[in-house]
Amino acid sequence: MSAEKPDAPRAVIVISSHVARGSVGNRAAVFALETLGFPVWAVPTIILPWHPGHGRATRIVPPLDQFKALMADLERAPWLGEVGAVLSGYLGEAGQAEAVASLVAAVKARTPGAVYICDPVMGDSGGLYVPEPTAAAMRDRLMPIADIATPNRFELEWMAGAPLPDLKSVISAALHAGPSTMLVTSAQSMISGGTGNLLLDGTQALLAEHRLIDKPPNGPGDLTAAVYLARILSGQPPIKALQSTTAAVYEILARTSKRGGDELQLETDAQSLSHPMAMVQLRHLTHPGRDRRA
Repeated sequence: MSAEKPDAPRAVIVISSHVARGSVGNRAAVFALETLGFPVWAVPTIILPWHPGHGRATRIVPPLDQFKALMADLERAPWLGEVGAVLSGYLGEAGQAEAVASLVAAVKARTPGAVYICDPVMGDSGGLYVPEPTAAAMRDRLMPIADIATPNRFELEWMAGAPLPDLKSVISAALHAGPSTMLVTSAQSMISGGTGNLLLDGTQALLAEHRLIDKPPNGPGDLTAAVYLARILSGQPPIKALQSTTAAVYEILARTSKRGGDELQLETDAQSLSHPMAMVQLRHLTHPGRDRRA
């Protein structure tokens, strides 16, 4: 039985990129959250015809004054009490971070138990794919106020300013990153040819692992943040939320890859969001903070 109260705020404000074709950014997060039963207020930070990885294309970034005005409208919306969480992802420019932070503060003032999850979408193994001021704004303005953050390992490396060659260094960097709960995707795996999602909070370090998928479609990070948030809002404990989130995303990736899809096929695999069947390996790792208290 869910621990959530029937009258608890259930809407989620999702602030990220919008593509016309594909399942990344808001397209992935909104679909996942609504499929799992959560109303969504969706705010685009940039509009693109497709993921930039498919080739250069037009970028429409809303003028900053208009973006801030829209966010201010949401802050004073009469329905703000419906909102139980905010999820931010890709930013179109550095100045948007301040408007996101202001909206988070307004939501928390209205609903003190509201959750803010920051997915600092800024880069991957190839380096940053946003301007450095935008990455710095996510690191310096949004990460410190987040309850949960979901960087990939390469984004955590950039924010930490140092390579993270093993799980021990990833755990150390996550402990110092700011948010009390960190879900690091693309973490090193303890199985050959694998990858992992590392969840770290004040008491535990958990690693959910699965086999790597060759040439995976874009969007697993966006999807992971949204699905994990939905699991937590539904009252799942972190260990179960991590395992079921990892299984769902892995299953959708594997099925999309098997079909040869170049984008996540969420509409085809919606059942995987709710009832994933994929098996993932879950490990309890040593938590440095817990050791210090011993």
